[in-house]
Amino acid sequence: MLAAVVAGPGEVRIEEVPKPEPGPGQVRVRMLGCGVCASNLGPWAGPEWMSFPTAPGDLGHEGWGFVDAVGEGVPSIREGDEVATLFYRSYAQYDVGPAEAVMKLPRFLEGTEFPGEPLACAMNIFRRAAIRPGQRVAIIGIGFLGAILTRLASLAGAETIAISRRQFSLKVAQRMGAHETFALEERHRTREEIADRLSGQMFDRVIEATGKQVPLDLAGDIIGERGRLIIAGYHQDGPRMVDMQQWNWRGIDVINAHERDQRIYYRGLREAIQAVEDGRIQLRSLLTHSFPLERLGDALNATRDREDGFLKATVSIS
Repeated sequence: MLAAVVAGPGEVRIEEVPKPEPGPGQVRVRMLGCGVCASNLGPWAGPEWMSFPTAPGDLGHEGWGFVDAVGEGVPSIREGDEVATLFYRSYAQYDVGPAEAVMKLPRFLEGTEFPGEPLACAMNIFRRAAIRPGQRVAIIGIGFLGAILTRLASLAGAETIAISRRQFSLKVAQRMGAHETFALEERHRTREEIADRLSGQMFDRVIEATGKQVPLDLAGDIIGERGRLIIAGYHQDGPRMVDMQQWNWRGIDVINAHERDQRIYYRGLREAIQAVEDGRIQLRSLLTHSFPLERLGDALNATRDREDGFLKATVSIS
């Protein structure tokens, strides 16, 4: 099979490697595509902790495709089933993993780009945010994840505020139901603009979805007493500092909304499929850029640079 190998910082090549074989309890999936996650950007930049070359297909974890081989002891998945996967080496023509890490897609999604893992992630973050009607909710960072969370929060009856550095993203947030939008500029200027326009009212929930220090600082500035600060951004470029006096004084709950339990991801994936089916998530408008596997490097660079019009890149695999 063909698989992408990250050979060094900013360098990817396509290699021919042996096709993986499913063991007991596993299935092999012929990948049709894979989403590109912002968490790939740390390894792509080549930090000291990263080892090159990567394993074939490594970093790809937002895949979908159809089952083409089933190992022993797998009663519920059949060859030919179209599935979303929770595998981890899906920048390749084939990937293999536990049968409980795939979910059969309903007929209405067959032939559709469906990066299930980040959609499950969005549903899990929303669940842990515990948003209720009438709450004031701020979402900092409107990319793919932030756009979905804006939509879910507004549909839940919250007064939803979107904060992002890109004007394009703010327009997306408005389409997703945001009641107000603010440009993310210098921390104190943004904080003052929010305070002025909202008459000093603070937020019951703040979701930080950037993975950067300054937005995390801003989240602490605008969260109200006994509010809940949900960290959805993936902070991977070094330690963070927080104003613990501020957090202590306000008595806030801080939730790191990343999951590692595959059962929770599976539940989130099921909820995401339902949300797409009932129209709460309008997937086509969120997948803005597509590249063939041979141009994975361009897809990663697009994810890093986030030009106007960009929300989410996928790679198609033939």
